[in-house]
Amino acid sequence: MCLDRKPFITVLKLISIVLLAALIIAVIVKGTEFLTSQDYDQQKENIHQKLDQVKAGLKHLCRPCPWLLFQGDQSLFQRNCYFFSISKKNWMESVKACKYMGAQLVVIKSNEEQSFLQGISKKKGNFWMGLSYNNKESKWQWVDGSPLQGRTYWSAGEPKMRGNKDCAIRTDYGWNALPCSHESLWICMKPALPCPK
Repeated sequence: MCLDRKPFITVLKLISIVLLAALIIAVIVKGTEFLTSQDYDQQKENIHQKLDQVKAGLKHLCRPCPWLLFQGDQSLFQRNCYFFSISKKNWMESVKACKYMGAQLVVIKSNEEQSFLQGISKKKGNFWMGLSYNNKESKWQWVDGSPLQGRTYWSAGEPKMRGNKDCAIRTDYGWNALPCSHESLWICMKPALPCPK
């Protein structure tokens, strides 16, 4: 988990900023003196070397899933970041919490993604997914507007449509339909940030 690296990253950033400021000051002070062409070239080379060192250090700071401000587990899978909450909310509050983080409730589009989520969240409890029943269109729909394709992952006998069970939850045994007012953990997802190469 990246949480333990936060002080190190902050210190590294501060050192980089101080080094860059020192270089700028040195260039300004030296700029007032007459520089020979050779001195100028040497200083320019030194600045480029320091800048390359700073850039190299910043590459190691790249976090494709920068959710350090939020408490919960996070994982990276197939260029998507997944955030597993540790607090319970109803389905609509979970949607809002994900939007606040620049994400959405998880939308499961493949067997691989379902298996990944099943493995990560097993034994942690039930999690809201971004799947709900659209009463106007009489179909299950993801928060991104796409329709549910197939019923492969539903638990036996699900979805039960009695009692306003219009929202989907992921359990250790498959998907279940529950009232959207039920409180549960939730999973957010968003595309991973690209890191420099």
